[in-house]
Amino acid sequence: MVRILVAATIALGLTASANASTIVPGTSNPWLSGMPEGTTAAYSDTAFGQSPVEVALSFAAGDHLVFTSSGTTDHCDGGGCGLAGAEGDFLEPPWGHAVGAENGIANVVAPIDALIGVFLGPAQPDSSAAPGELDFSTPALRDFASLSPLLKQPFFIGDGLRNDFTTLQVFIVPAGATRLFLGTMDGYDWLNNVGSLDVTATNVPEPATIVLVGAGLFGAVRRRVRRRC
Repeated sequence: MVRILVAATIALGLTASANASTIVPGTSNPWLSGMPEGTTAAYSDTAFGQSPVEVALSFAAGDHLVFTSSGTTDHCDGGGCGLAGAEGDFLEPPWGHAVGAENGIANVVAPIDALIGVFLGPAQPDSSAAPGELDFSTPALRDFASLSPLLKQPFFIGDGLRNDFTTLQVFIVPAGATRLFLGTMDGYDWLNNVGSLDVTATNVPEPATIVLVGAGLFGAVRRRVRRRC
């Protein structure tokens, strides 16, 4: 609950920057990013039925993006495995994609149900080989200050906060990126997933300043939480 309050409060401090909000259904399969209608992905998913969401945000190579999110999803039919927020379900071990790299998009290891991003250029991703995979299987690996993913390399976003609950993580746009897709982490068959995440992506001109603002805002939220206890 505290992480959700902090993310929502920090979002208020980002309204002056270029941002885009979008709903990411739990059925959004990152391995269908940028693929044409009818494309399949492990095992029963197809575009556009389980395609991830493209973010309507302008950016260029080297830009710094930050994210805030709310909502819950689950990879089991009817939410039978338990709804989880954007950080993923920590009652289950981290997952990789069941078939590894697919449609030219790399594998990734991350908490199941977590919010995942993929940068693409203008080309269809299966027109070139997939890059290597990233590993976000431990809290330490997810506690990065900044991340520079490659094109077609899925990356963990989660709730966009470091483990101190106060510092926004910065995601650096790779060279050649023209599109950003958001989905959720699963091993296969997103088509029966439930729930959704409400995600705001912000292009931040001065990330260090925004982080300090976020930390200050968190202090106010923490004081409110304590008074309610």
